[in-house]
Amino acid sequence: MDSIEGSLLNISYQTLLHATGGFSEDNLLGRGSYGSVFKGILDPDGTVVAVKILNLVHRGALKSFMAECEALRNIRHRNLVKVLSACSGVDYKGNDFKALVYEYMANGSLEDWLHPIKGQTEVHVNFEQKRLSLVQRLSIAIDVANALDYLHNHCEMPIVHCDLKPGNVLLDNDFVGHVGDFGLAGFLSADEQPLTNITSSRGIRGSIGYTAPEYGIGSEVSIYGDVYSFGILLLEMFTGKRPTNNMFQHGLDLRTSVVDSLPDRLEEIVDPVILQEIEEEISTTRSETNRSKQIRRFWDCLIAILEIGLSCSVEPARDRMCTDSIVSKLHSIKNVLLKT
Repeated sequence: MDSIEGSLLNISYQTLLHATGGFSEDNLLGRGSYGSVFKGILDPDGTVVAVKILNLVHRGALKSFMAECEALRNIRHRNLVKVLSACSGVDYKGNDFKALVYEYMANGSLEDWLHPIKGQTEVHVNFEQKRLSLVQRLSIAIDVANALDYLHNHCEMPIVHCDLKPGNVLLDNDFVGHVGDFGLAGFLSADEQPLTNITSSRGIRGSIGYTAPEYGIGSEVSIYGDVYSFGILLLEMFTGKRPTNNMFQHGLDLRTSVVDSLPDRLEEIVDPVILQEIEEEISTTRSETNRSKQIRRFWDCLIAILEIGLSCSVEPARDRMCTDSIVSKLHSIKNVLLKT
């Protein structure tokens, strides 16, 4: 715990046990590669938190915990999940116990909203209501891009997240996006060489479908890998299709399907939820001329967004967009989209 000593208050195991109802399944928010996340309520002020319990039996879990502590101890940004406390001790059986306590995100993860599962415990809304508008998606994309720009360009040492995907983008009450889960994160030197051995050359550097292709041939982690993951995330947000969708076989993938469909077959790849929203929007417009202008405006914005996703996921890696350009272009698109 040296990496977070003096930065995070060390909370006790008993406190977390009580806050989560004994780590009850009723309070389970999700499970990941290295552990589980529970909703908890801290006494005496009733603060609602998310508690990430590390499964230390899992190989790499301790390393993930230390990497996350190191990455989070000195960074603060409105679009990063805020870590409130940490726990390093023993449980009631005498086994090592490690946990991180985060600010609770009331609207769950972006994954929950892009791919809601009927019958699962929903956050605030039922399945039929669980959909994100076009503007909400674009705003969340800007939030994520801002977080990456901060990590890559405005920290004392650049930080590579290494596992950007919808499940690691959390949404607060106002649907502001917050990037979380820094279990694979690492630091870069001024010449962009890794300072921390976050994985071996054979290790997994992210999640299938979002991992930069150069990582598969042993390349060192870099900010370009995060930009690739963001590009795939952006394509997923506006097509509604996971990069691991069963439809992507025999050389076809999410990126290729978007390339093949732009610009003339846009309606074939855009999320039907967005198409329905656009249809509802233009149906209230009586003038045929204005209706045509509205359709063109929506279409141009969607094409521009998807083109950014393609530019972020291009090869070679150094041809990918830089994060400040991503933020600027997305803001410009949003300004056009919000025009009446």
